Amino acid sequence: MYKIIKTKIKISISYIKVNGFKKFFKKVLQKISIKSLYSFYSQKKLYKLLIAKHEPDSKELLLQTKTVFPFSPKISIVCPVWNTPEYFLKEMVQSVINQTYSNWELCLSDGNSANENIKKILNNYKDGDKRIKVKFLDKNMGIVGNSNEALKLAEGDYIGLLDHDDTLAPFALFEAVKAINKNHDADFIYSDEDKLSEDGKSRFSPNFKPDFSPDLLRSHNYICHFSIFKKELLNNIGFFNEGYEGSQDYDLILRASEQAKKIIHIPKVLYHWRISQNSTALRADSKMYAYVSAKKALEEHLKRIGLNGKVNDGLSCGLYGLYNITYDVNQNHLISIIIPNKDHKDDLERCISSIMEKSAYKNFEIIIVENNSEYKSTFEFYDSLTSKYDKIKIINWNNKPFNYSSVNNYAAEFARGDIFLFLNNDTEVINNDWMERMLEHVQRKEVGAAGAKLYYPDNTVQHGGVIIGLWNVAGHSHKGFSRNSCGYINRLCAIQNLSAVTGACLMVRKEVFEEVKGFDEDFVLAYGDVDICLKIRLKGYLVVWTPFSELYHYESITRGYEDTPEKREGINREIKLFHNKWRDILEEGDPYYNINLAKDKEDFSISAG
Repeated sequence: MYKIIKTKIKISISYIKVNGFKKFFKKVLQKISIKSLYSFYSQKKLYKLLIAKHEPDSKELLLQTKTVFPFSPKISIVCPVWNTPEYFLKEMVQSVINQTYSNWELCLSDGNSANENIKKILNNYKDGDKRIKVKFLDKNMGIVGNSNEALKLAEGDYIGLLDHDDTLAPFALFEAVKAINKNHDADFIYSDEDKLSEDGKSRFSPNFKPDFSPDLLRSHNYICHFSIFKKELLNNIGFFNEGYEGSQDYDLILRASEQAKKIIHIPKVLYHWRISQNSTALRADSKMYAYVSAKKALEEHLKRIGLNGKVNDGLSCGLYGLYNITYDVNQNHLISIIIPNKDHKDDLERCISSIMEKSAYKNFEIIIVENNSEYKSTFEFYDSLTSKYDKIKIINWNNKPFNYSSVNNYAAEFARGDIFLFLNNDTEVINNDWMERMLEHVQRKEVGAAGAKLYYPDNTVQHGGVIIGLWNVAGHSHKGFSRNSCGYINRLCAIQNLSAVTGACLMVRKEVFEEVKGFDEDFVLAYGDVDICLKIRLKGYLVVWTPFSELYHYESITRGYEDTPEKREGINREIKLFHNKWRDILEEGDPYYNINLAKDKEDFSISAG
């Protein structure tokens, strides 16, 4: 712990020197609270327990060395070297030599390092192990040129990327080859990663990633380390491109993701990213060229896949390396906003007023589904709405008891739009482009549904997307986090793909809604929204969650909480129904979560199990 704190103090001092106290304290305030301090130390402890429980010990590592795979591909580890601290260099090379899988080669290119000892160290390793190849360049060709020179040495079936001051877990290649044997068509593989202290003795800040999420990748390079590519794929897309210095790996990953037949995520920490005074994490804004390169890489990526959009800096969290893509919106889409309502005039009035006053997108209609209201004032309010706004119509659903799915299916029959937006009456619009920021995704042919970021009235997060499997059913991501929080690995600031989003604000293309036959009316009170999202994904569509469509959600005002025996019985029945219908995903785990994260919390805590 002392070593980690010492490293962070060094980083903080250097950050202050470069950016000043004002920026430093702003960054600290975004991240620090009593709760987060407690969480910081508890997560450190949990990570140590996870390592001890789940990573192979010496006996298991020995067994791995004796494992014979049906397919044993050669893995070429490619690493450019330039002025690497000697200790870092030795640790990096030794981490490859220590691999329990032996069919590898290490391809090193030295960009004419000033330190003569670098050449001696590399030659000693090359002479001691024939699997190590070294190319000494006459000049430093930059990160792209040096990397491509190392790539030219590679003769393996797969190519793994390693930075000159980082290390691999001893079982990294074993796990990669195991994944390749299970997925013969896998041509792009990536793993989880963590941080390594400067002295190489402490590991911390694990990044437990989701499975492949194209929209999250367009928000930032969440894949990063450890990345392995089939050589055939790299031959097709080309190696590192000049002009993308600082984000050459991001550009490569984007190009690989476009043509890969199958992308596999290994939910294990196979890569240790060293944090030192020369680390990007220390002086992120001192390498602005890298972010310019990243934007360029994203712009070219959008052109190649045929999406029209603008790449904006996603600095809402004060962090570099985040991007907010705004796609061109087709204004011809008519959005049918469907709002079930039973009394609660004040809540409905707040909801409608916020839509009418704040929405920049004007091509919409509102369908209020009257659901057994009892107060005269409610119906008088309906009359005032329809007389004031041509966009609003009231339809009656008089069946009892309440059935969330039936109400929405019924309303959809009256909708004229080609886009449906299911909205709770206890919501309030915050930003004027809230509709466009969902529509820009739903209009894409590969996307079936989109959801928004919802807050409680106290400006804490109510909904950052839905995670399947929390409490053995489903829960809301980042519930209770501050509105200004970046969340776990910036996920509260990033457009991303998820398994489901809440029905409190759910946008779906009409054709997709009809393709999945709407809401399953067996889900009367709960989980109908999660169910329809899972049905949409089962048809091959993506579900998108965006933090750039924001609303307040005065949760459960319409029908109250599940606080009666009858309601609790109904919820329990629907949990059982959900288990029976979606057993596979519950057993396999949510692809957009991670098996190393807790299933009894919504804050991305490390699992204690």
